[in-house]
Amino acid sequence: MEKAVKDAFNQGSARANAAYEIGRRRFMVDPITRLEGHGKIDIFLDEKGDVERAYMQVPELRGFEVFSIGRPAEDMPQITSRICGVCPTAHHMAATKCLDDLYKVEPTPTGRKIRELVYNTFMLEDHALHFFVLGGPDFIVGPEAPAAERNIVGVIGKVGLDAGKKVIGTRRRLRELITYFGGKVVHPVLGLPGGVSKGLNPADLPKFKQLAADAVEFATWTLDVLKRIVLGNPEYVKMITSEAFTHKTCYMGTVDDRNRVNFYDGQLRVVDCNGKEIFKFPPRQYLDFVAEHVEPWSYMKFTFLKPRGWKEFVEGPDTSIYAVAPLARLNAADGMATPLAQAAYEDFYKTLGGKPVHHTLANHWARVIEMIQAAERMQELVNDPEITGTEIRRIPTAVPQEGVGVVEAPRGTLFHHYRTDERGLITMANMIVATQNNSARIAMSVERAAKGLIKGGKVTEGLLNKVEMAFRAYDPCLGCATHSLPGHLPISLRIFDHKRELVQELRQD
Repeated sequence: MEKAVKDAFNQGSARANAAYEIGRRRFMVDPITRLEGHGKIDIFLDEKGDVERAYMQVPELRGFEVFSIGRPAEDMPQITSRICGVCPTAHHMAATKCLDDLYKVEPTPTGRKIRELVYNTFMLEDHALHFFVLGGPDFIVGPEAPAAERNIVGVIGKVGLDAGKKVIGTRRRLRELITYFGGKVVHPVLGLPGGVSKGLNPADLPKFKQLAADAVEFATWTLDVLKRIVLGNPEYVKMITSEAFTHKTCYMGTVDDRNRVNFYDGQLRVVDCNGKEIFKFPPRQYLDFVAEHVEPWSYMKFTFLKPRGWKEFVEGPDTSIYAVAPLARLNAADGMATPLAQAAYEDFYKTLGGKPVHHTLANHWARVIEMIQAAERMQELVNDPEITGTEIRRIPTAVPQEGVGVVEAPRGTLFHHYRTDERGLITMANMIVATQNNSARIAMSVERAAKGLIKGGKVTEGLLNKVEMAFRAYDPCLGCATHSLPGHLPISLRIFDHKRELVQELRQD
């Protein structure tokens, strides 16, 4: 099997030409689609044509930890936001919070609330992107619809032009709020140690209050779309709750002092596959609970619960594999922090049989519930008198040494960890991103779906898309997820002759 995996690395094919090769008994889905980054899936069949193994492989590399070394720490919120153009605000905010810890400075109340306002706006906008553009087409258009229709155009064709305008228009307005504070939406310049760089002009407050009210309406409307189109289809519900899309693992998420979901700040809570709390810790202790494992077939590392040790890709009560992202956050928490989201949370678990829910595709439903909380929190913040305060930053005075910053990115828990010299120049940077936290479960989900769906060597484009749905539910960002510690990138160079036989291999580990 190891040789087969190596062969899979060495032989690429266009997605359109992916085919069942009788002699090799292998399918290759390359590239995988509707995600951030690049990856492929290799599926190996046994003699009966059933799936023997399936691998989701990530061939790209990320070197941000390396070229951050020697840079001023205060540059990190701008440097790390370049990791991804879809989730730059998550990296920007995690880096900013890391600087707070590094310089031992607490943001002013107004500075913190502006950060929260921007961050909840980003969560809502990014979740809407995934629901309607990346993941949604599988349900709204249909998992076996022609590939050319499984996109935002196909979604608009199903929900109507007015609904399409509502989605695009609301996302545009949400992004304008981020731009107002951050100067630009893709790579914002907002966070500073101890606060933010720009306050909210009271004259601009009415339009943001209206935006927040509209955001709540948009999020609840999205839940209605989900209920009508997805939950109203018995075949979709059957697929969501099927064994092919179910895993019993642990779950991690950030919670407030009442164990409610919080995107911006709190402690990390981990529950086992029965929903029992097994760990709860502050961000600075993350290395006591999170460790990384390497497999030879992917540049993406696989995180696991350090106290339990690496136990391979297994599930159940003793597993060390955990998930993050919307479903995990709901499973790890005791509830939502806002009323409409809490009502949706209760309906979610009542419908799916109680906590925890292990159905991978239920991430989409959980994502919409989080949209509601993000919108409601926006509304709370714009109606808080302190949001227009003038004290937006507290200047740090401590000598920097080490800091950790954590936020809940749309895709799950995001860790930033820096060490500096006495001048504030980075000597070590470590980033464990949401998709990396999910990587082991994603690998299991892809294989479980492939084994459950592909039988007797019969494969269609629609069937392959259903296998892709197993990773798409996590909204993975593979560009964010690949890196190597302490900074050396594993690179393999293979030379083949005209018969495609391996002649020489050069490797840097």
